[in-house]
Amino acid sequence: MNKQRLPMRIGVGVIILNKNNEIFVGKRKDNPIDKWQMPQGGVDNGESYLLAMRRELLEETSIKSIKVVKEIEGFFEYELPNNLIGIIWKGKYRGQKQKWFIAKFIGNEKEINLKTKVPEFIEWKWILPDELPNVIVDFKRNMYLKLLKDIKKFIN
Repeated sequence: MNKQRLPMRIGVGVIILNKNNEIFVGKRKDNPIDKWQMPQGGVDNGESYLLAMRRELLEETSIKSIKVVKEIEGFFEYELPNNLIGIIWKGKYRGQKQKWFIAKFIGNEKEINLKTKVPEFIEWKWILPDELPNVIVDFKRNMYLKLLKDIKKFIN
């Protein structure tokens, strides 16, 4: 399969910050080794980025109580490693091109429930921004390093 012929999947992601400016990450059900990620997912046809982000967040974490504080300019991309091409997303895409948001969690942590209809995460935690690049799968690391610059600008 020629990786370059495959399109990028359009997606969204959200950086959820608590009152201490720590970041919400979940441990993926399909990759339970010690790898974590921020909530993210695909955009449905006709759906706005903002609505897609809120839907994905709800589907993955049950979180509703957020205040969206920033839509990060531009798009962020990552490519799948060759061993995952043809496996993830039924082989239709070579990676993702994502619109990211920063949001403040304004609810009670009891609201966070990973036992959703189609669970994606098996565990969650708050981490310091600088820990982010160290907990993500390697192929998303560069994208997370770019996102970290925006997070730090926002926090400082």
